[in-house]
Amino acid sequence: MRLHEYSLGDAVRAFSTTREGGAGTGNYASFNINRHCGDSEESIARNLETLAGTINVAPGRIIYPRQAHGAEYRCVTEECLSLPASGLQSFIDGSDALITGVRGICIGVSTADCIPIIIYDHEHHCAAAVHAGWRGTAKRIAQAVVAAMHDKFSSRPEALRAAIGPGISLAAFEVGDEVYDEFRDAGFHMERISRRFPPMHTRTAALSRTEMKWHIDLPLCNRLQLIEGGIPSASIHSSGICTYTHSGTFFSARRLGTASGRIFTGVILK
Repeated sequence: MRLHEYSLGDAVRAFSTTREGGAGTGNYASFNINRHCGDSEESIARNLETLAGTINVAPGRIIYPRQAHGAEYRCVTEECLSLPASGLQSFIDGSDALITGVRGICIGVSTADCIPIIIYDHEHHCAAAVHAGWRGTAKRIAQAVVAAMHDKFSSRPEALRAAIGPGISLAAFEVGDEVYDEFRDAGFHMERISRRFPPMHTRTAALSRTEMKWHIDLPLCNRLQLIEGGIPSASIHSSGICTYTHSGTFFSARRLGTASGRIFTGVILK
């Protein structure tokens, strides 16, 4: 398998999976470990074993929630890890971000156009994995996680490092007026994060005068949130990879449909 890795420090490993090197077929080809998108249990199990061997973490210590497209987070502690597997899963399900200070486990989130974010505190050796869909972004989940790391681990925002992984770009993220309105009503600077373009399915010279559609820049939205939360801009790495454009390498629900695989973005404290 091939991982897209992020350099956040010598004592941490952070990455996003690509579609390469797995057991899946069709729209799940070939590397997917998400259990809630229609892939076969056999393929998922084989892919988990492959990932576990690649990152040197036991399959049962690769921890990720069934996400809810909100702004809830969970803190994975040593006490949590003493729960039965079903109890741990029940605890984290419904959240869209995980935070931990436990070494040797891999926490992560699943995406396929939404924005994955890894945040690392090298001073207190803790980390977070964040799923920022448009709803979670509008609810400012990235800022909420930065604040939570301060509350739980005394993290100083100015000492944090972050990586924004592959996700849908401004050019590809066409939205309805109701989505634009939600961001506007939440106080976002719309002149910075949005533009209007002709509808994507009618972009020809002959149809250039058709009704314009709003596009939202989700990677920029989240970058600005991290900066507003106190992380220096120079400490935030953006992959710059659009999943819609590069759907051959990274899963894209808009390109492939929701019955398709998911990118797993994880972080391990060494």
